[in-house]
Amino acid sequence: MWFNIFNSGIFYKDFRRQLLVTLSATLITFCHGIGLGWLSPMLPLLQSPDETPLSFVIDVHQASWLGAVISLGGVTGNFFFSYLMNRFGRKVSLYVLAIPNTCIWFLFYFAQSVEWLYVARVCAGLTGGGMFVVLPIFIGEIADNSVRGRLCSFFTLAINTGIFIGFIISSYVPYHVIPCAVVALPLLYLVMSTRFPEPPQQLLRWGREEEAQQSLKYYRNCDGPMPSAEAQRGYQKQFDEMRQAIQAQLKEQNNESLTLADFCNKTAVKAIVTGLVLMIANIFTGTFAFINYMSNIFQTVHTQLEPNTNTIIIGAVQIVGTLASIYLVDRYGRKILLVVSCAGSALGTAAFGIYAFYAEETEVDLSAFSAWLPVSIMAFIIFVANVGVISVTMVVLVEVLPYKIRAVATSACLGCLSFFAFTSLKVFPLMMHYLGLAATMWGCAAVSALCLFYVSVFLEETKGRSII
Repeated sequence: MWFNIFNSGIFYKDFRRQLLVTLSATLITFCHGIGLGWLSPMLPLLQSPDETPLSFVIDVHQASWLGAVISLGGVTGNFFFSYLMNRFGRKVSLYVLAIPNTCIWFLFYFAQSVEWLYVARVCAGLTGGGMFVVLPIFIGEIADNSVRGRLCSFFTLAINTGIFIGFIISSYVPYHVIPCAVVALPLLYLVMSTRFPEPPQQLLRWGREEEAQQSLKYYRNCDGPMPSAEAQRGYQKQFDEMRQAIQAQLKEQNNESLTLADFCNKTAVKAIVTGLVLMIANIFTGTFAFINYMSNIFQTVHTQLEPNTNTIIIGAVQIVGTLASIYLVDRYGRKILLVVSCAGSALGTAAFGIYAFYAEETEVDLSAFSAWLPVSIMAFIIFVANVGVISVTMVVLVEVLPYKIRAVATSACLGCLSFFAFTSLKVFPLMMHYLGLAATMWGCAAVSALCLFYVSVFLEETKGRSII
């Protein structure tokens, strides 16, 4: 049985090198996830005069900025790495991703004031914004058509696994030990990134045909001393088709330039509006803020379980939700997953708001429920969000946008995503402080309900749609 598993799918011998390169490239995504997961368990300590591991204490306004500034870095990272990738190629962009991620851990370790932490979070945003631009394109270019979807799914899986690890180590490992251990990972990633070549598509765009041939042989595992005649024929067919497609794209780019009319026709406007709604659903349904402020949320509702333990449980559920999405998305389609996800998020956040209302505003004894009900509701919210809204959003965005405006519109939507994330992370702790957790959760439920209406009525199923 195990022999059959490792000789099929992404484990088939022709695809193993693509799998190894993907795992190497997504190591930086795993590192980024650790940085995201670091904040939630650490924030209550930094706000406590008795428990802070640093020489200063932060208040609720500084905590909201600490959460939000990552999105400022994200906007910058989206556009900077988009330019860097198109100007200097995928490999240079992969190398540069390691720089801000390494800086994060030095800044955390040597922090003398809250401004050091702000800069560290901006560096985390630079890494995250760059990853969302570079890695999906890089993996998509090196992967065979038959395994591209599964290899690209490692991107989300690596982030969620990193967040889970970040929750654990921030809960149980001393503050100054964490940077010393984690800083080795981006450096390892940098070394591993030197071991594989530029994707063949990029080399063809630069006119370096011989190097492109060698690159394709590497990624298709045809560079050994005695490749079979069948492998040689398959490789040559792939290379000829790739060369023709790249030449056609370059010719089209030279002959046709983007105009305002390309963005103002009915198809383009509907696609852009759909993209913006998906970005709103991804952020304002609350899940991203929940991940960053999870321990504070559980503190507010006075759970019997230790808040960081609840946070770790949620991190594990997030991974399960991502795996479920990987299994379901190509079997049942995108729309049904988004409908279920928005509906589940609306019901879950409304239910958590009701529980928070009784925990915050009344004297009702909830001790019989506090050990299991809050974490169960939050686990449900995080699971359904990862099944659809979080995991499927980027897939649908690429599939609904017309080819001619896809690059520009995708960058614009990612810029909006970073802006929405900044707004959410800045406002969420202030709403919890001034309005209460219950009202904050009901606001997220309202957004989920509105997104559910749009997805149900206006979104078309994109499963199997050509993206050319």
